[in-house]
Amino acid sequence: MPVNQNLINKGIKYLFIALPQMFIGPAVMYNAFMNKQTNWHYLVLFIGIGLCLSGVYFAFQGINTIVKGLFNDEK
Repeated sequence: MPVNQNLINKGIKYLFIALPQMFIGPAVMYNAFMNKQTNWHYLVLFIGIGLCLSGVYFAFQGINTIVKGLFNDEK
């Protein structure tokens, strides 16, 4: 059962993109909840939510790409 090394490397790159976003997103959201007195509260909150969602998206894409590379899925 040969594996596609290029797809596995691409999936690992996606996971390395997702990792910092999963840590930075909640920190930005925490900062937004602690600074409710400023006018930038909602903008910072939406940026934090966007970072969290993009982290989940890149993690899903990374795992999906690695699985395709391991099981040689040609779809």
